[in-house]
Amino acid sequence: MNRYKQREQAFLLVFEKSFSANESEDLCEIFEENIEPLGDYAKELFDGVCEKCDELDSNIEKYSNSWKIHRIPKVNVAILRLAIYEIIFVGDTPSSVAANEAVELAKKYSGKEDASFINGILGSLIRSME
Repeated sequence: MNRYKQREQAFLLVFEKSFSANESEDLCEIFEENIEPLGDYAKELFDGVCEKCDELDSNIEKYSNSWKIHRIPKVNVAILRLAIYEIIFVGDTPSSVAANEAVELAKKYSGKEDASFINGILGSLIRSME
C-alpha cells in the first residue's frame, strides 16, 4: 500500500477521533473490521498525532493568523494535525511532500478555499523551520 493511501487512512482515523471518546486502538480495530486493513505507516501517523495533539494544535493556532482551533472545521483540523505531525516528527518525509498530500486530502474531503487555507498554514510553518 502506498504512502498516500496510508496518509488517507490516518486522516480518516484522526478525523473520527475528533468525534469519538473511543481509545485509539478501538478506532483502528473498527476501521480494519469495517473498511480495510490499516497500513503500518497509517498506524504510526495516527498514534503520533494522538500523542502530540496539543502541540500540533498549538502550531495550527500559531500559523492560522490567530484562528482558534474550535473555529476551524474538524476536517481541516484533522488534515493539518496529520501534515504538521509528519513535517515536524517524521524525518524521512520531505516537508513539501507532506504539505502537497495535505492539500490533496483537502481537495478531496473539504473545499477549494480550505485547500488554500491549509496550504497557507503549512507554508508558513515550513518557512519558519528553514
